[in-house]
Amino acid sequence: MEEIQSLMQGFAIALSFKNLLLMFTGVILGVIIGVLPGLGGANGVAILLPLTFSMAQTPGGTTSAIILLSCIYWGALFGGAITSILFNIPGEPWSVATTFDGYPLAQNGRAGEALTAAFTSSFVGALVAVVVITFLSPVVAKFALEFGPPEFFSVYLLTFCAFVGMSKEPPFKTLASMMLGFALAAVGTDPVTGTLRLTFGSTHLLVGFDFLVAVIGLFGIGEILLTLEEGLAFKGTSARINLRVVLDTWRELPKYWATSIRSSVVGCFMGIVPGGATPASFMSYGVARRFSKDGEQFGTGKLEGVIAPETAAHAAGTSALLPMLTLGVPGSPTAAVLLGGLLIWGLQPGPLLFIEQKEFVWGLIASMYLGNIAGLIVVLTCVPLFAAILRIPFAVIAPVIMVICAIGAYTVHNSMFDVWMMVVFGIAGYVFKKLGYPLAPLVLAIVLGDRAEASFRQAMLVSQGDMTIFFSNALVGSLTGLAMFLLVWPLLSLLIARMRGD
Repeated sequence: MEEIQSLMQGFAIALSFKNLLLMFTGVILGVIIGVLPGLGGANGVAILLPLTFSMAQTPGGTTSAIILLSCIYWGALFGGAITSILFNIPGEPWSVATTFDGYPLAQNGRAGEALTAAFTSSFVGALVAVVVITFLSPVVAKFALEFGPPEFFSVYLLTFCAFVGMSKEPPFKTLASMMLGFALAAVGTDPVTGTLRLTFGSTHLLVGFDFLVAVIGLFGIGEILLTLEEGLAFKGTSARINLRVVLDTWRELPKYWATSIRSSVVGCFMGIVPGGATPASFMSYGVARRFSKDGEQFGTGKLEGVIAPETAAHAAGTSALLPMLTLGVPGSPTAAVLLGGLLIWGLQPGPLLFIEQKEFVWGLIASMYLGNIAGLIVVLTCVPLFAAILRIPFAVIAPVIMVICAIGAYTVHNSMFDVWMMVVFGIAGYVFKKLGYPLAPLVLAIVLGDRAEASFRQAMLVSQGDMTIFFSNALVGSLTGLAMFLLVWPLLSLLIARMRGD
């Protein structure tokens, strides 16, 4: 098959000494990021993205850069389970469900078993998602080559509406966050006419708000401020994983094959839709509890309660890259940051990427297989070292992270204006967190806002202002109709709940 041949070529690229070194480096950095509450996959990728600028300028450098960033993401996915199980502190939002049974297992002296199950389940979930990406992405990309402006706008609209209809956040807060993102995306040059707008006479705003500066501020600075305010204190159990614990746990895991399959399906679906890793982990935990014969014992230290959320979270986090690569539509905040990286490097995510940058795409997909193997090896052998990081007071770590953020923001355009904008976005991110407003829709709108606007206006030019162009054929009509349904779904579900209550 053509996919297999392309994948083998991708392995040849990913298996170079330089890329293998970058894989392990990225995984180690990612695990550290995942272990430290207040950071996370999206934050780590955003903070370290400026390091790839010079790398991307060299031949084959874009592949090496995306391998490094994606492996930081894989490492963060693995690392979140360490603090959840040992300290009852979720290192990542999607690790909350892991604490329900992981921490009780650790308290019962089974921390090594719980960690081995979590890491192995994470690997399985990611592996299933990568297989889906391998065989499904070329099909989606070929199909998307037939897309015109109406089809692309309907895909963007579906993505925006999916965040409103399927997010666990209040829909009006999601909408408000997204609208602010659209306003920020409108600053700078009009994507159709090329005229300037909303620059208020500032030369710094001629190119608009830089996506990377906004993300570093919103995620990096905002999360650090919130974490410092909470004053985290780490008290937990210790764990050592040896070969005997690993082998004993691996012998037990096949008993939960049905849970792994269900969780992988839930995770892949929620990653592609996009729903995200956090709702996927909670949904999978609930499904596992519903179908388990020991469901009433969940929360007291059941291994199945660790397997389900970890499998789903990794499947969702990995499969979120499928729509990003094939359609240019990110399925998660981290995928949105990676999308911004591709745009900065001069690559255009979407169906043409599989034709014009074939080596890049398949090198990335091959690195997903290898990166997850590297991640499993690193976390199984170095858990005590990563857990020891939490002994360092966060008040010491936080200033170091802030300095890294400032350096990253400055290197975007070598401008102090970007550093001050990072601070402004950081304060905004802190306020959003305090008020319960989600950041993911804001980031999504900043990344896709101008592209969605360009597709909409091009469609309007083609149809001479006739809005029915978004229902002109079965494909675009189905996408637009589904988007409208998801947009009003929170209201419909509220009405249904009230009717049942009456």
